[in-house]
This record gives sequence, structure tokens and C-alpha cells, in this order.
Amino acid sequence: MTADTNYRLHALANASILQNVDARTRLAGSNVIELLLFSLGSSELYGINVFKVREITHTPAIARAPNLPTGVPGFVSLRGSIIPVIALSELVGGAGTACSNEMMMLTEFSGHVQGFLLHSIDRIARVEWSAIHAPDAMLGADSYISAVTQLPDGTLVSVLDVEQVLATIHGEPEVPDLAPAARSDANVFFADDSAVARREIARVLDRLGVRHQHARNGREAWERLQSLATHAQLTGEPLSSAIQLVLTDAEMPEMDGYVLTRNIKSDTRFAGVPVVMHSSLSSAANRSMGASVGVDAYVAKFDSHVLAETLRPLIDAPAAAPR
Repeated sequence: MTADTNYRLHALANASILQNVDARTRLAGSNVIELLLFSLGSSELYGINVFKVREITHTPAIARAPNLPTGVPGFVSLRGSIIPVIALSELVGGAGTACSNEMMMLTEFSGHVQGFLLHSIDRIARVEWSAIHAPDAMLGADSYISAVTQLPDGTLVSVLDVEQVLATIHGEPEVPDLAPAARSDANVFFADDSAVARREIARVLDRLGVRHQHARNGREAWERLQSLATHAQLTGEPLSSAIQLVLTDAEMPEMDGYVLTRNIKSDTRFAGVPVVMHSSLSSAANRSMGASVGVDAYVAKFDSHVLAETLRPLIDAPAAAPR
């Protein structure tokens, strides 16, 4: 790809990223995601949610620094801010990847701003979550790929697990001592496609002293929740007596958290069961998307204290009367 072509592509991508946010907010509940596709120098394409991307630019001068983690060559100064730079090819690309690192994708998620060095960008693709699947188990729990999909033209795309990238660079956050929830018999169901996030959530729930079970994507979560609801019907007990809360990620293969929430809120069997959305996307637009499908609370990843204090009153609250 020529430098001129790449420049035009990143200009078009920036224009699309900055388009009317309301248009993207209306995607909530449609089980659709927009992915920015990029290359790390090999034939493989990677994708990241457009909502995580601020802009794309040619890589500024990088200030090198000693004793930085692998994959972090240094920092850049951009509009008055000092931003760490992550060479994705060193973490994700693997041996034989010849990444030029001439492009930088400025990203913001999970309370961090960082630049990802890329070889080139490709396009923005709108993809249905039902066409996005969990990666092969052979990739392992610490893979930097959270999902894979195939575009209508046959192009294969690996969706970047940004939480795993941050965990590698910054380390997994510590979970402090937390006062246990008042309700010792509580049971929380959570859904998240990231192994890092699942570990962090489980640690918080363990500190709260509540039981928990989980699913790795929205479709699996919905199937298991329906089974629990059917069992509650057979026993004559409200489901809210068995499950006190559902915690869901926003972005998940097969079915996203917005559709999962909408399904839960439209099914009377789940009356009295609050739904909390837990996402690395923390903008007002994303919170609005959550509100539009009826979430009871929205928590940005990952602050264990904020998560615990959001969950505690909902876990301990008396169940609402069935509708």
C-alpha cells in the first residue's frame, strides 16, 4: 500500500470516527458493531471497536525511556498530553511480522489513553455480533484475540482483546479488601468474553462473599439464564430468589450486552433481577446506549472499588415484586 493511499484511508477513517455519535448510539440493541480494521505488517487483519478509537495519525516522534515493559517503546507528546505508545506487532504480530509502525491509532478505554502503532489501516466495517465468534481454544487464555469473524468478501478479522493488552502492559489491577455484602446467600451471574475481565470480576465477587457463575458471551449467557428461568417456573419460585443480579459486558461475540439486556428486560420471568453493564467503553454515548436498553447501572472497567460499591446495594436490595 502506498503512503498516499494510506494517508487517504486514515483521513477517511478519521472522518468516519468523528461522524455523528447519535448515529452510532442507535446501533444499541441491534447486535451490530463497527470495527476499525488494521494491519500489523502481515496478511492478517485485526479489528477494534470504533468507539475505542479517538483518531488515527502518522506516528509522532517517540521519546524512548528505559525499563519500560515489552511492547512499549516510549511516549509521545500529543496536544499537551504525554501518552504511552504500544507496539502491537511485538505483542500480537508474532515472529516474521514486519510492521512499519508508521501509523498510530490513539485509543481510550478502561480509563487509559494510549497509542497503538500500526503498519496500515484498511477500512471501517459494520459487522453483526452473531457473525463474531470466540477464537480457537488453542490460542490460550492469555491470547490477545478475543474473537474472530469473516466479512462478506471472505476477509478474516481477529478482534483485539484490549483488556489483555492493558493487563500485559500495566499488570492486572489489585483487588483491595472489601466489606462483604450483607446478603450471604446472594448469587450473581456475569458474562464477559475477556479472560482477564472474568478473573477480575470473580475476585471482586469473592471479596464480597457472594456466589457467582459466568458465561463467555452473550448468547451463552442468554441460553443459561433461560434455563434458570425455566427451572424457577417449574419450582414455582421467582427467579429473583435464585439470582440477585446479572452483570454483563457490552462487547461480546454471538450476542452483545445490549441485546442480552433487552432480552432480560422484556422477559417478565426476570422481574426483580437488576442488570449492570460493565464495559471498557465509558463515554456518555455508551452510557446512553446502556440506558436505552434498560440497564440498572453502568460501570466503567476496571475499578474494583467502584464495581463493588455499585453491585453491593443491588445485591442486598429486596427483590422487586413480579410484574
